[in-house]
Amino acid sequence: MKWKYFIALVMISTAMFSQQDSKQDSMRVSNRLGYNNASKLTIGGYAQIDYNEPDGHAPGNLDVHRLVLLFGYKFSDKVSFLTEIELEHVKEVYVEQAFVNYSFSTAFNLRGGLMLVPMGYVNEYHEPPVFYGVERPGLDKYVVPTTWRELGIGATGNLSNLSLKYQAYIFNGFISYKDGEGTLRGVDGLRKGRQKGAESVINNPNLSMKLDYYGILGLKIGVAGYFGETQSDDTSVENSTVGVSMLGFNVSYLYRDLTLRGQYIYTSLSGTEAYNDLTGKDLGSKMDGYYLEAAYNFMPLISKKSSKTLSVFSRYEMYNTHAATAGDLELNQAYDRSDITFGFDFKIAPGVAVKADYQWLTNAKEGSDRNNLFNAGIGLMF
Repeated sequence: MKWKYFIALVMISTAMFSQQDSKQDSMRVSNRLGYNNASKLTIGGYAQIDYNEPDGHAPGNLDVHRLVLLFGYKFSDKVSFLTEIELEHVKEVYVEQAFVNYSFSTAFNLRGGLMLVPMGYVNEYHEPPVFYGVERPGLDKYVVPTTWRELGIGATGNLSNLSLKYQAYIFNGFISYKDGEGTLRGVDGLRKGRQKGAESVINNPNLSMKLDYYGILGLKIGVAGYFGETQSDDTSVENSTVGVSMLGFNVSYLYRDLTLRGQYIYTSLSGTEAYNDLTGKDLGSKMDGYYLEAAYNFMPLISKKSSKTLSVFSRYEMYNTHAATAGDLELNQAYDRSDITFGFDFKIAPGVAVKADYQWLTNAKEGSDRNNLFNAGIGLMF
């Protein structure tokens, strides 16, 4: 595995991140890592309430999709703890994050615990008021399995003189074989392999890294990499693991009331032919995807002094969890998907967004019956 880590270090050599964060991003970073000097305890959270109606197939679905409570505690100037407790669909309880941070300086911090894997934009910034659309992009569900978090240790820092941020972690990684069955499949790639810190298995450590450069006003560009091998709860079973190499690139540009965003993710999986033969699954050997998004805030045209924002946005994305297959496994064209999303995002206060959008959902399979969706919802963070 050491040679893979060396290649990872060479490949991830540069990135950019802007100095001009949106109010929502700044709020999110403050909640995650900032503490009130007057109090050792920080309380925050976010929530997402959705309505989803398949086109022509009423009734729709109304759901408290997520409710996440954040608690942070500052033991000293150097040692702090942060955790997030997530409730999904009012019945499922998860720990989304739980880690200790030791700050030597702004430029160097050590962390250990359950942490987010830095890949793409939405996995790190997934609070509803931060991203456009009622639902998270399909790319950030099927290729990057948001919310993707695992147990590990690592270092982070902000080199302000270079306008450079960095993250580097060793994680336990996905589980591909558990209780005598394979967990990974073609339709959603690595998603079912997330261990989420719940009695996690580790026999192959994985490397995750991201570099950000924020020296160009209004422009954000990030490059990330994830390299390693999946886990198995029975190491005596040959071919029960696969190799994982993932590269991510995300960019956004903010100019006055115009926001542009883009993202590309590429994943290569090795050993899938033998894995599929063992488990009977249809895991692809390559996954990739991208999206392009534009949003414009019209509120200054309505009221220049208003603190609210009213953004109209559109996003086009393509993602394929069967970009390639190994052996005799045929490509499943239904896994080659395209989504067009158009809607609005009305922030009635910083951290509170009312959203609605319509999605045209298609795939490459002839005669596909993928339903278009109308979505509406409320998202908040504090």
